[in-house]
Amino acid sequence: MKEHAIIDLKIKKRSIIPKYIQIADSITNDIASGKINHEERIPSINVLSEKNQVSRDTIEKAYKILRQRNLIFSVNGLGNFVNNKIAESRTKIIFLVNKSSSYKIEVYNAFANSIGNAAYVNMYLYNCDESLFIDFLKKNSSNYNYFVIMPHFKDGDDKHVNYTPNVIREIEKISKDKLIILDNSYSEISGNFTGLYQDFRKDIFDALETGLKKIREYKKIILIYPEKSFFPCPKGVQQGFNDFCEKYQFKFEILDEIHNGLELENKEIYITVEDNDLVHLMQQIKEKNKVIGTDVGVISYNDTPLKALLGITVMSTDFRGMGESAADCILNNKTMVFKNPFHYIERNSL
Repeated sequence: MKEHAIIDLKIKKRSIIPKYIQIADSITNDIASGKINHEERIPSINVLSEKNQVSRDTIEKAYKILRQRNLIFSVNGLGNFVNNKIAESRTKIIFLVNKSSSYKIEVYNAFANSIGNAAYVNMYLYNCDESLFIDFLKKNSSNYNYFVIMPHFKDGDDKHVNYTPNVIREIEKISKDKLIILDNSYSEISGNFTGLYQDFRKDIFDALETGLKKIREYKKIILIYPEKSFFPCPKGVQQGFNDFCEKYQFKFEILDEIHNGLELENKEIYITVEDNDLVHLMQQIKEKNKVIGTDVGVISYNDTPLKALLGITVMSTDFRGMGESAADCILNNKTMVFKNPFHYIERNSL
């Protein structure tokens, strides 16, 4: 009798999908395919860590995900075992994500945790690349019961588009009762399906309008909009910013990044979209002995626990809520389209 299940982890070293998610998905697939039997013991964290030369923390995080999905359970002194209650669950869901940011991972984790043992959830990262996305769908169109898609792509000039014509043609081949569109525009796709979207242009306008009283204390607003980013930013962010500044007659400027030696004038607000620009901005504010929230205002796009800890004012959609709502639609067989909540959270940086 074997001591524990034999697990052959499939880990792509150069992938930007976190290793713990790759490991959780690899084991999930082995359970779904029957390579690992129900009630069978799986290797300990130490054994799997040593065999695959991955840190214990990484394996521990992967096992935590598997427990949250109710695929495995722990017995004190004996180890981790495959749950025998999932034998009849063969629903498979693919989660197609354009990039591996902390925000996308938060949506994915919330979705997978909410689905629990009702289905197997895998992630595929297509890097905003039309060809990678289409190739995956062509090879896997019959392998999944649901397709959850975050549609963000590059056009011929490496700028952000919701969809390309080829992508639309491929998505239209998916049965609409299997399709969930998340995060971005849904109007380009025909039929009745589930969609939870952000309205980037309206969201940023409404958020800035919510903070108008505080923003009026400053004389100029500067948006850091990453035109040349590998993962292009939705145009609606810039459009909504322009709409706000023009309506309320603010002086404004748009930069593609935070440059070294930035001339920081008092009573100016900087709005950052990318976190690396936020870090670079904070460094320069500190170097020039400016006081954040008094001399220089800072607003960041997309909230994180670190931004909350640092007191950074943010404009952000509810990423966890997006994942949980998408899971609820699948679990309760709902077909609907609705806008995901977007919030302005004022903190000490303004």
